[in-house]
Amino acid sequence: MTDVQSHDAGACKRVDEGITRVFQLLGKRWTGPIVAVLVGQPAHFADLCRAIPGISERMLSDRLSELGAAGLVVRQVDEGPPLRVSYRLTQAGAALEPALQQLGEWAKEHLPE
Repeated sequence: MTDVQSHDAGACKRVDEGITRVFQLLGKRWTGPIVAVLVGQPAHFADLCRAIPGISERMLSDRLSELGAAGLVVRQVDEGPPLRVSYRLTQAGAALEPALQQLGEWAKEHLPE
């Protein structure tokens, strides 16, 4: 027989609700790099595809829709010709810049390549 220790569920710290919500959105693959590209300036869809190697057009479109629904990105149609679509961060999206910079610095120092 093994000695089973009882676990006090009340002693476990619950994760912060805000952290949970942030990582549900920003923790998805490609979302962070998309926001990071848009921090500098608005970008057209094709420019975002080129700036983020490996992302498919479908995935980029899905992530941009999610970021738009979360109020972080705005889609703007530039009347042509040619007709082009660009994306920019909202004020809430732009407010992520300091946190993204800190995460980038942390990764350079603590995550192996």
